[in-house]
Amino acid sequence: MKKEVDVYTQPDCPPCQIVKEFLHHYHIAFNEYNIKKDPAAFHRLTNEFNSFSTPTVVIDGHVVAGFDIKELERLLDL
Repeated sequence: MKKEVDVYTQPDCPPCQIVKEFLHHYHIAFNEYNIKKDPAAFHRLTNEFNSFSTPTVVIDGHVVAGFDIKELERLLDL
């Protein structure tokens, strides 16, 4: 079953790059939102998901703030 994956990033964020490479490695499609260029994405990140760090990954409504590969693997059934 395909999961909805959104990744909130910003420029010059090495952990953001690693998370995107991780998702590409497993051929997982995701939507990327750059919070520096997209004010609506920044608003969602801080108000809806109560996160103030990047990367923040939202998988079917489950929020993973920061770089947590084990939690990503669990939520993505890897």
